[in-house]
Amino acid sequence: MSDPHPSRNFDKEDKRTFLQKLAEFLHPGPDSTAELIETLVEAEDNKIIGAESRAMLEGVIRMADMTAGDVMVPATRMDIVNIAAPFEDLLNNVIDTAHSRFPVYERERENIIGILMAKDLLKLQRAPEFNIRALLRPAVFIPETKGLNDLLREFRGNRNHLAIVIDEFGRVAGLITIEDVLEQIVGEIEDEFDIAEDEGDIFGLPDKTYRVSGDTPIDRVNSAFDTHLAGSDPDDHFDTIGGLIAHEMGHVPKRGEKFTWGGLDFVVLHTKGGAVRWFKVAPAIKHNAPSPAPEQ
Repeated sequence: MSDPHPSRNFDKEDKRTFLQKLAEFLHPGPDSTAELIETLVEAEDNKIIGAESRAMLEGVIRMADMTAGDVMVPATRMDIVNIAAPFEDLLNNVIDTAHSRFPVYERERENIIGILMAKDLLKLQRAPEFNIRALLRPAVFIPETKGLNDLLREFRGNRNHLAIVIDEFGRVAGLITIEDVLEQIVGEIEDEFDIAEDEGDIFGLPDKTYRVSGDTPIDRVNSAFDTHLAGSDPDDHFDTIGGLIAHEMGHVPKRGEKFTWGGLDFVVLHTKGGAVRWFKVAPAIKHNAPSPAPEQ
């Protein structure tokens, strides 16, 4: 029996021209991730897409093969708080590190019992008798092998923006935030701790210490603290306080490290890309020399 609607056979007819078919035959589409990225580069070179669009698309493609273990903050660098710590210690920890969320542990660091939001500490100031344990949010645990695509989908779905990463033996390997994931697509996300390279500055803190940008010129630090900071080698020259302190420490500074130099105590508050973004600075405590024993 003949088809009563013969015209329908042509609904899916290939509408490409001969030249289009020939071009696709000579230049087939990408067959791998590397070829796809090369195609994006060519599109940028041909002014089809901009540099930022190309970088973001490339980030999306690369992220598909990445896991939580690739971008997590290692356990040794995690800022976590002890549930048994006094309120003042908790508050100082929040001020010093300037995070919005903190894993909370009980007895030992491996025993993470929840997540504390920095803003929830304000409730304790209004009601000191409130139990801090009641402020904790549930902690989310994920394996190191968790794909970043799946993790981003879960972050968006459950409104948890921090997860604890567990290794194959069930131990805490680190933590990862939604910002860590998004940075794989859009690059580094500037926050209140990020400043322009030429805008170093010094800010007073409530505990009478100071927050000093690693990009602050050494001359400005010397003027503010009435010091004469300089390198141990007269031939060395440094423009910024971050460069000087990193050199004198002899290694790439890590968050939480302490160092005393030139009459000042430095605590590394925030690092990015191997450079110190912020220090906590205070005049070094001078210890009086012991008095000589009286003569017999």
